[in-house]
Amino acid sequence: MIYLDHAATTLGKPPQVAKAVYDAINHLGNAGRGCCQPALDAARVIYRTREQISKLFCLNHPQQVVFTSGITESINLVVNGLCRPGDHVITTELEHNSVLRPLYQKQGIELTILTCNQQGQITYHDLEAAFQSNTVAVFCTHASNVTGNLLDLQKIGKICNKHQVLLVVDSAQTAGLFSIDMQKDLIDILCFTGHKGLLGPQGIGGLCIRKEIELAPWKVGGSGVHSFSKQHPVQMPERLEAGTLNTPGIAGLSAALTELSHTRIEQAAIKAQQLMNLFYQEVVRLKSVTVYGDFSGDRAPIVSLNIGEYDSSQVSDWLAQDYQICTRPGIHCAPLLHQALGTQRQGAVRFSFSDTNTIEEVELAVKAVKEIADF
Repeated sequence: MIYLDHAATTLGKPPQVAKAVYDAINHLGNAGRGCCQPALDAARVIYRTREQISKLFCLNHPQQVVFTSGITESINLVVNGLCRPGDHVITTELEHNSVLRPLYQKQGIELTILTCNQQGQITYHDLEAAFQSNTVAVFCTHASNVTGNLLDLQKIGKICNKHQVLLVVDSAQTAGLFSIDMQKDLIDILCFTGHKGLLGPQGIGGLCIRKEIELAPWKVGGSGVHSFSKQHPVQMPERLEAGTLNTPGIAGLSAALTELSHTRIEQAAIKAQQLMNLFYQEVVRLKSVTVYGDFSGDRAPIVSLNIGEYDSSQVSDWLAQDYQICTRPGIHCAPLLHQALGTQRQGAVRFSFSDTNTIEEVELAVKAVKEIADF
């Protein structure tokens, strides 16, 4: 099997991740629910992971790291904890439904969605022009999960800072592959997921919140502290965490983060981009192949394409059944971007690369695309 679906979830995770999950299930108790050794050990693992996340993203406040099941829950938490009726929010056509649907569902807010061009790029002048007196936040992805195009977070952060508006970032396709510095990039809230570039298990993620920001709790309940109070605790991180945390997932994420370093991240990004470029340079020359996105600079290691008029699901099925190549077809939960690209009917076949892939695998993927294109 050749796995080229790392944008959905990364395979080839360090063996220490599975071991940490196994050990947590068998030995860790429930943090904050007692002073027995298993409960204390769980609390230590959870706090250590907060420290690792805080350091990785240059937040520098571990108590401001909140654990969730992933970015979808994180965005819901932010939208419901931040936005009020009458508020104005800005987002883009590049967004995943994990951003769009919570914003659509939030009643009483005004929403501006920045359009993109045929290469899937927004215009920063449009962002400047979109601010209103009641704008409270800009929600944007760091990299499109369809085209791989990167947004300039530092530029967006400076624009938001000038207008005194919060910047909320979806880092699903970049955390663990690109260096993200919340201070340098002026990011107010960073949403992350563990199961992609961070090499952790599925079902664990979270958000990093700048210390000066207060979000209203989205869910309330057991916290292990202040049990007689009718109100949920106000201190962080308990303020935004209710119920039992996913301790095995957190332990697995901690093990993955131990393997990661800024050097490791840079090396992984370089190799993944080299493999992506090798694939792109070959398939873009094929007459019946259409490739989507801007490949002129740094980008997430993603190539989405179509072959003639074939439905993307049909092509992905052929790749899986005849060549044992794993890809992702369809709309990729990014409907507005596919409408902008004109692929809402056909979808697109997404090839996404990791440093765990090899040149030989890329060459076989190119060969498969060429053969299908010659049908």
